[in-house]
Amino acid sequence: MISERLNRIRSWQQRYVAERKYAGSALLIRRGGEEIYFGAEGLRNIEENLPFTRDTLVRLYSMTKPVTSVAILMLLERGLFHLDAPLSDFLPEFKNMRALVPGATTIDQTEACPPPTLHQLLTHTSGLSYPFNPGVLPEAMAAEDLLFKPDHGPLSAMVTRLAELPLAFQPGTRWEYSVATDVLGRVVEVVAGRPLGAFLASEIFEPLGMADTGFRVPDGAENRFASLYTPLEGDAMALNSAETGSDSLRLTDRCGNSPFEQAAMHSGGGGLVGTIDDYMKFAEMLRRRGSYDGGFIISPQIADIMMQNHLDGDIASMGPSSFAEQPMEGMGFGLGGAVVLNPARARCPGSVGDFSWGGIASTFFWIDRQLDLTVVFLTQLAPSSSYPSRPELKALVHGAMTA
Repeated sequence: MISERLNRIRSWQQRYVAERKYAGSALLIRRGGEEIYFGAEGLRNIEENLPFTRDTLVRLYSMTKPVTSVAILMLLERGLFHLDAPLSDFLPEFKNMRALVPGATTIDQTEACPPPTLHQLLTHTSGLSYPFNPGVLPEAMAAEDLLFKPDHGPLSAMVTRLAELPLAFQPGTRWEYSVATDVLGRVVEVVAGRPLGAFLASEIFEPLGMADTGFRVPDGAENRFASLYTPLEGDAMALNSAETGSDSLRLTDRCGNSPFEQAAMHSGGGGLVGTIDDYMKFAEMLRRRGSYDGGFIISPQIADIMMQNHLDGDIASMGPSSFAEQPMEGMGFGLGGAVVLNPARARCPGSVGDFSWGGIASTFFWIDRQLDLTVVFLTQLAPSSSYPSRPELKALVHGAMTA
């Protein structure tokens, strides 16, 4: 890495703060396991003038998905199920499923379909959706408020309500970003016989030393919890009706009255809170093919399968109409994260095989095993589509590398 060019990254972080795009951010880069860059700029809380620091806690949102996916793979390698198992084997409420007919304009225009498989849930080809996507099913989900928010618990009841709606399409025929990983979190609970949070804590967080990560802000750490901002009017998650407001950093959630401080829902798709060093430990485990200093979270072979493309082509070829945390052209999808198939088609520097994902508060991580590189970026601005920070950051990091 070229130190002079690494300084460009700090300038970029500072510019985003100066232009009131982000209140603050933190970036951590490791190569070959060695830290080569850390930078924190701006504020975690504008109202109290508190700096964004290395131990700042953030809402990880969809960066929870790779963690829950690892939990599923841990149970898989214990021989408790196979990836083509239908969801109804674990959650009977999904047994008699129906899907919207092509071109449906109302939620009752359906046809019979098989239950989605665990593999389809892991790859977002299950037919489930998100309330903020366009379409008939998302509209029905929005009307029912099926978004698995921290104060929407318990998980079991939310999943049962979700099963009452049809799928957006026949499982396996399309790609659509969805609450599928939340449903997988419920599968973990059923198979493991304990709450998702308890399983993640004992099987992943404690072995890796992720002491600050969980489904609620740790007791005594409230002051480290970053505020969440949005440049939009109204709900920062209402992407279908998003309108830019007059304040680019409008406060939408903060310490003292945040649902993340007393979360009842264990959202495997978006509920975790954590720090940059904690998430780096998780990402480094994946770079090391499942290993950490004390052993293995998953086996190298399972880690390899997780970070390979499981689609027939790129995401764009699967006809998505949904919001996504990544580009769709030149990008495939593994088990819980995106995989670079063609950097040129993705129009973003990177290596074939990069594994990555982000969260709706503009957080992002990626692993480049060709370059032995792991990058974690944290900030707190929703939605993540507000600015092109992710491709800009990838360009900056690759621009600082000599080999």
